[in-house]
Amino acid sequence: MIVFSWYRGSNEKWLDAYKDPVASLYTLTQCITLSDVQADGDWKLIIADLGTGTFDMKLKVYKGTNLMSENTIIDLPTGVETFYMDTHEPRTPAIAVASGPYIYVYKNLRPYFKFTLPTLEVNPVEADLWNQVKEEKINIFVLREMLEGMRAEGTVLTVRSLRFLQLQDITDCEAFANLYRFTPLRRQTVITSLATLKKSHADEDAISCLVLGTESKSVYVLDPEAFTVLTTMELPSVPVFLSVTGLFDVEYRIVVACRNGCIYTLKRGTTVTTKNCIELNSQPVGLQRINKTIYVGTMDEALHCYTSKGKKLWTVKLPASMTTMEIIDYKPKGFKAVIVALSNCNVHIYKEKYLVNIIKTDDVVTGLKFGRFGREDGTLIMTLRAMHRTFQRDLYLLRLNTAREYVKSLENRMNPISSDPQEPLKLNATVQGIGPMFKLTVNLQNTSLSNPSTNLLITFQYDDKLYAFKNSFIEVPMLVPGLNYAFETYVECQSDKGISDNVKVYILRQGKSIPIITGIISMPCTDVEPIANVKKKNQDDF
Repeated sequence: MIVFSWYRGSNEKWLDAYKDPVASLYTLTQCITLSDVQADGDWKLIIADLGTGTFDMKLKVYKGTNLMSENTIIDLPTGVETFYMDTHEPRTPAIAVASGPYIYVYKNLRPYFKFTLPTLEVNPVEADLWNQVKEEKINIFVLREMLEGMRAEGTVLTVRSLRFLQLQDITDCEAFANLYRFTPLRRQTVITSLATLKKSHADEDAISCLVLGTESKSVYVLDPEAFTVLTTMELPSVPVFLSVTGLFDVEYRIVVACRNGCIYTLKRGTTVTTKNCIELNSQPVGLQRINKTIYVGTMDEALHCYTSKGKKLWTVKLPASMTTMEIIDYKPKGFKAVIVALSNCNVHIYKEKYLVNIIKTDDVVTGLKFGRFGREDGTLIMTLRAMHRTFQRDLYLLRLNTAREYVKSLENRMNPISSDPQEPLKLNATVQGIGPMFKLTVNLQNTSLSNPSTNLLITFQYDDKLYAFKNSFIEVPMLVPGLNYAFETYVECQSDKGISDNVKVYILRQGKSIPIITGIISMPCTDVEPIANVKKKNQDDF
């Protein structure tokens, strides 16, 4: 993560305020926001971390450069926004995280509410097929053939049917069908984009509605207090980027970039979405709006500008492909511009169609956010791809080293719990005393259900110049399953240097050289003089 601060001097435009190359963040522009979540005038950085892409997703809140809050997210996040949902004092905004078919709302940095998208209508033919499976009228071969035919015809299937078609093994298909045939069939969509819309007032802390784009080609506007759907608008394609202006109770505009390469404008009472439709030459990478102009970055390495009615004003050819884009609105200077991150590790800032600044980075930028951070009005935050690669590499190395050490411990039996099902033993050892004489207790337990353990021995490995054992070899009687057996011996520290060492405990079976299990005891230090030295001094004094 890199944080730049707008410099008010005449030469340099940015100051490098903070850089953390090992922040372990994997996020995108739509998953970053800035807000005064504690109503103390100190704006916090809120990031939905995508983790590894499959697990370890978290909502992180930073105060300055320190992580102050962290919450686990169950599914992959697709957007983060802050909004005011009531008029209570102090005026603390809530955090909305879009993840799967849910909106998770956090208030005071704690989970507050979960909104679930309305379920969609299930295709009646698909529902009838699963009902016949439930009543055992058809087998899995007929079910698979019919579902594959429906998918080939373009029918939108439920997640259950799609998961069933992914299975290749017949046994897995039968198990899957038997597991879910009595469960009601539901068709659930997921959220693709998230934005906010002021409800009735334009104040900064006015109550706002949530605007959701979904995979079912719909846009929902949610009531911020009751979390009910205020209005639903249908689109010809799946929305991927949203730009919202206006007031819901008065007049509003929702500019939507869709997966089909078109941009649509929605407003109150919209019935025809194809009016003022903008058809792009390539897929959109980012969408922003400044006043009445729409800025769109596309995959063909171009930045386009359109009017709100769909007329193209200009196009700028970029030197590399775009990865993300963001708006700069620096009110102290009255400066508005578009900031574009490129795949050549450069970040370009365009004032209208003119390039006014270039920022060079160490790697490709994946996330951008400009706004107030802390008490600084002009802060630009960037997340780099290298951070995620570093995190992934360190994570893989940690897993690899853990696996190697585990295998090594199994091979050497350096483990207090036996991994051999034929030798189900559990070892625990404790040391008592302040020195130089210690009492060492070894506790053994047979963890099997019915089989006793016999012919076992306990022995110790230690530094004989440092320690002396009263009994370093113990014969173990038969161990009855489930009971705990304690075996004691005494250890004397023979050093007056105040040093200590580890003592290893081996559990052996008679006739075998490899220990069943091994325990390592970290002996405590002693400041008391050894008994042998005390006796020798007493004799010399006498």
